[in-house]
Amino acid sequence: MAENLYIEVDVKQINHENEKICGDVFLKRRIKEDNRIIAVLSDGMGHGVKANVLATLTSTMALNFTTEHRKPERIAEIIMNTLPVCSERRISYSTFTVADLEIDGKVHLLEYDNPPALVFRNNQILQLTREVIEMKTPQHQGKKLTFTSFYPKLYDRIVFFSDGVTQSGMGTEKYPFGWENSNIEEYILRLLENNKDISAGKLAEKVVNKAVANDIYKSKDDTSCASIYFREPRKLLIVTGPPIERSSDKELAQIVKNYNGKKIISGGSTTDLVARELKLKVTDSLDFLDPELPPISYMEGIDLVTEGILTLNKVWKILTAMAHDFVPGKGPADQIVKLIMQSDHIDIIVGTKINEAHQDPNVPVDLEIRRTIAGRVANVLECKLLKHITLRHI
Repeated sequence: MAENLYIEVDVKQINHENEKICGDVFLKRRIKEDNRIIAVLSDGMGHGVKANVLATLTSTMALNFTTEHRKPERIAEIIMNTLPVCSERRISYSTFTVADLEIDGKVHLLEYDNPPALVFRNNQILQLTREVIEMKTPQHQGKKLTFTSFYPKLYDRIVFFSDGVTQSGMGTEKYPFGWENSNIEEYILRLLENNKDISAGKLAEKVVNKAVANDIYKSKDDTSCASIYFREPRKLLIVTGPPIERSSDKELAQIVKNYNGKKIISGGSTTDLVARELKLKVTDSLDFLDPELPPISYMEGIDLVTEGILTLNKVWKILTAMAHDFVPGKGPADQIVKLIMQSDHIDIIVGTKINEAHQDPNVPVDLEIRRTIAGRVANVLECKLLKHITLRHI
C-alpha cells in the first residue's frame, strides 16, 4: 500500500419501512495477495426477504468473479443466468455496482442499472468517460452495463447508492421526480465544503438520512449509500510481550519511542521494559472500568497502557462480534478497540519471550501463547475491518 494513501470504505443502509431485512446488500473484501479492495452494492427487486436473496446472490457472485479478474460482460452474464426467476413476474432482477480498487493503481467501476457512481475531486464532480457494454447473448440481448477506470488522488471520494436514494421524495412538492443525481451531487458538495475531512461512514450516513427525510421519515424503499475515501493513513502501534532475547529490549523501546502515530503497550512486562529503557515513570490506576480486566496504567508518550493476554483476548472477542453500529465502552479492551477503529495502518509487534505466568495448564490454550491472540486480532482487523496490518515477532 502506498504510504500516503489509505482507502476507507463504509456503508449506511436503512430498510424499507416495516421490513426487518434489507433488500440491498453491500459486501467488501481485501485481496491481500493482489493488493486490492473490492466493494459491491446490489439492489434486489422489491424489498424484504426475496429482494435480499437476489441481492445476496448478486453481490456474492460479483465479488467472487471480480476477484478472479473476469471480464465485465462475463460477470453480468453469469449473474443474470444464475439468479432465480420470480414466480409472479417471470423475471430475475438485481442491480449492482462494483468498485475494484487497486491500492497502488487504478479504480475500476462496473455498473448495472444502479444510479451512476459519483466521484468527487477538489470539491468538484470528476467527469468520467463510461464505456457502454451491451450484452450480446440472446437471453440478455440489449441489456447494458457501464465500465470506467481512473487513477485516484489523495482526498478523492467515490459515492454510490441504490435507487432508494435517488427516488426518495418522489411525489412530494419539493422532489416530484425524486431526489435525483443532480440534487444529490449538490448535497454532497455542500457536506464536503463544510467538512472536508468527513469520514466515509459519516458521509454515507448523512446521504441516507437525508433520503429518508425526503420521504417524511418513512422509507419507501431500501436505501443504501456506499462511500469510499482516499486519504492519508492514521497509524497505530500495538506492542505486547518482551523480546525473546534481552539484548533486543533497547531496540523495542526505540521502536516505541520513534513511532509516528498512536501507541498502545499491552502487558505488564512490556510496560516495565519500555519504562526502564526510556527512563519513564509508570502510574497505575485503580479505576476498574471492566470487572473482567485489570485497570489501565499511564506512561508519558504512550496513548494507552493495559494488561496483556486477557485484554487482547477480549479485544479479539469484541472485534469478532461487533456490528456496524458498535459503540465502544470504557474498559481497557474497549479503549483499544476505539483506537483501532480510529486507525488505518496498524503495526503489531509481539515479543516471543515465554511468560511463565501463562504456562499454568488450567489457563485456556487461547490465552497461553500471546502470538496466537495477536494473530487472531490481526486477522479480524484485516479481513473484517480492511485495516492494513503488519505483524512482527521479536
